[in-house]
Amino acid sequence: MTSRPSILAGLTLSLSVASGAGCSSTKTDAEYQQDVVNGMRSGLIADLANLETASQMLQAAAPTPADRGWDATMDADAIANMKAAWTQCRTAYEHIEGATAPIFPDIDASIDSRYDDFLAALPGGDTYLFDGTGVTGMHAVERILYADVTPARVVQYESMLDGDVAAAFPATAQEASDFKTSLMQKQYDDAKMLHDAWEAATNYDLDAAFSGLISLMNEQREKVDKASTDQEESRYSQTTMADIRHNLEGTQKVYALFQPWIRSKNGGVAIDASIEQGFANLQTLYDTVQGDAIPQPPATWSSENPTPEDLQSPFGMLYEGVEAAVDPNEPSSIVAHMNQAATLLKFQGFTEE
Repeated sequence: MTSRPSILAGLTLSLSVASGAGCSSTKTDAEYQQDVVNGMRSGLIADLANLETASQMLQAAAPTPADRGWDATMDADAIANMKAAWTQCRTAYEHIEGATAPIFPDIDASIDSRYDDFLAALPGGDTYLFDGTGVTGMHAVERILYADVTPARVVQYESMLDGDVAAAFPATAQEASDFKTSLMQKQYDDAKMLHDAWEAATNYDLDAAFSGLISLMNEQREKVDKASTDQEESRYSQTTMADIRHNLEGTQKVYALFQPWIRSKNGGVAIDASIEQGFANLQTLYDTVQGDAIPQPPATWSSENPTPEDLQSPFGMLYEGVEAAVDPNEPSSIVAHMNQAATLLKFQGFTEE
C-alpha cells in the first residue's frame, strides 16, 4: 500500500514531556497492577450491567402475537422499542469490548460475531434464524430486527455466502415466540454470564486486556474498509460509525486505568502524551463524519490502490485518516505508541498476524 502522511505528524511535546522522565512513585508494579484490576472491576461493571439490562429490555419488547408473525405497522411501537434497546446493547458492548473480548473470547464470539463469521464455521449454514443455536448474538438479532430496511447491497453480498438464509421478520406466531424465547434468551444469557464472570473474577489478565485495547485500535481501519465490500459490522442498521466511536470511548476509559503505571516508567510520560494525542486526533477525525453510518465508499474504491479522487471522497478521507492513525508500521501511530507502552509494562503488545 502506498504510504501516506500520518495525521499524527507534527505532534510537538513540551520540554518536560519530551524528557520522557517517569513520574516519581513509591508504588511497586504489583500495587499498580492491583489498582488497574480494581479500576477495571468497578469501571466496566456499569456498561456490563447496561448490556444485561438492555438485552432484557430487548427481549421483553419483542412482540408475540397469538395468531401471526410481526407486522411493520401493527407492531411499529414494539419494533421501535426493540431498536432503542438494541442500540443500548451495542453502545454498552462497544465500550467494554477491547478489555473483555480477549479475556472471555467464547462469550465475545457468541454475542458479537458477524453473520459471515458464523457461517464460515457452520458447513450446513443456519437454516432457522430464530432459535438460540447456530448464528446468535447482537448481529443475529440486528439482522432480523432491521430486515425491512437493510440496504440492498448488503442483502446481495450475503446472498453469495454459502449457507445464507435471507433475513426477515418472524412470519408466524411460532417464529415470533422462538425469536423471543430462544434467540433473545441466548443474548440475555450471554450478557448475564459476562456480567457475572467479570464481577466474580478476583483477577484479570492485564496483558490480554491491554493488548486487546491495542488490537481494537488497529481494527478501526478494518471496520472502515469492510464498508467498501458491505461486510461492515453493524451493516443492517447502518450504525458502524457509532460502533467505532464507542470503541474509542471505551478504549480511552480503560487506558486511563493503566496511565499512572505507564507514566511511572522511564520514558512513560512522553509515550503517554503521544497516546493521548492519538486519541484526540482520532476523535477529531470521527467528529468530521455526520451520523451513525460510515460514508458510502465510491464505486471505484480500492483499499490496495485508491485513486486521488477517491481519497478526496468522505469515505476516502475517513479511511486515509484512520489508516495513518492506527497503522502499527507507522512509528507515530497510536498503535505503535501503545505497543511502546506495552513494552514498558512488560506486556506482549499487539502484532499483526
